[in-house]
Amino acid sequence: MLTDTPVRLGVQLHPQHTTAQHMRDAVMRCEDLGVDIVFNWDHFYPLYGEPDGEHFESWTLLAAWAEQTERVELGALVNCNSYRNPDLQADMARTIDHISAKGGEGRFIFGTGSGWFERDYDEYGYDFGTVGSRLDDLAEALPRIEARWAKLNPAPTRDIPVLIGGKGEQKTLKLVAKHADVWHSFVKPEEIAHKVSVIDAWGEKVGRDTSNIVVSNELARADDEKADAYYDAGVRMFTLGLNGPDYDMVQVSRWLAWRDAKNS
Repeated sequence: MLTDTPVRLGVQLHPQHTTAQHMRDAVMRCEDLGVDIVFNWDHFYPLYGEPDGEHFESWTLLAAWAEQTERVELGALVNCNSYRNPDLQADMARTIDHISAKGGEGRFIFGTGSGWFERDYDEYGYDFGTVGSRLDDLAEALPRIEARWAKLNPAPTRDIPVLIGGKGEQKTLKLVAKHADVWHSFVKPEEIAHKVSVIDAWGEKVGRDTSNIVVSNELARADDEKADAYYDAGVRMFTLGLNGPDYDMVQVSRWLAWRDAKNS
């Protein structure tokens, strides 16, 4: 677990109940305020509110945000592995990496997971399978993605960071140990030490040093006391979800001040 690193704040702009212009404006406000990462999510329908409300697709938004911005990193929290061929995912990630580079290294973070929202699958014609089969598919996809990154011309501008979300100890945390640079979850502060020990144990079994994995968690329902508890437990990437259409930045400013205090 990497704790000798600054606290970073990622804002997840929920791509629902909003317009492309509202999202475009919100991305720029995040960049101007000093947010470290801007995320969306990879779904086809709203996750709450009016179920048939406005909604936009993840990867095309990320490409637009990569062109629009200069500094913030960006990615999905998280991509659904089921919706796209693994080699295509790798190529899309590499392309957004280059779009975002602006003369330096790219800013794309490959956040990924196995998928869970059944309506997406049913409406778009994907096989929903089971929790286990979707995780098995992700396990098969990640080596293909990494292999494709090694073959692409031009290559990615950097080793694209991989973020994996979830907490299951038999499959998900094994994938974290094998492939992830960032582990994201919603577990409680008191659970983190145990989960990290599971990741480390898997790292020993698969032959990978897991000490540099950054631990990430969510701030949406946290107060300062809980955020401090997450920090004390080793969390160094914090995410804050915002719903449209207006994407209120008051909480963003509040948590940026907390971040800066921790990093001072």
